[in-house]
Amino acid sequence: MRLRPKGERGSSTQLKGVSERKRVRLRKCKVCGIYTLKEECPSCGKETSSPHPPRFSPLDPYRKYRRKLKKEVEGGGNGSQVPEGAQT
Repeated sequence: MRLRPKGERGSSTQLKGVSERKRVRLRKCKVCGIYTLKEECPSCGKETSSPHPPRFSPLDPYRKYRRKLKKEVEGGGNGSQVPEGAQT
């Protein structure tokens, strides 16, 4: 087992010789779907975002809100709403 000298930093996930700032991250255009390494899409000039999902945590404090929003978006609400045009 190798002991690190005092002050030596690093983790097992960090690439050797590459700092966190210099690490390249893949990005995807929100409009045309092209993958790039730039903040702005070279094809359409729109903003790009990370295509990777957020990191999972079993202690996620926002899970309740995400599930509630997902139900609302998918239309799987509580069922108490009457659809438009329905006879009551």
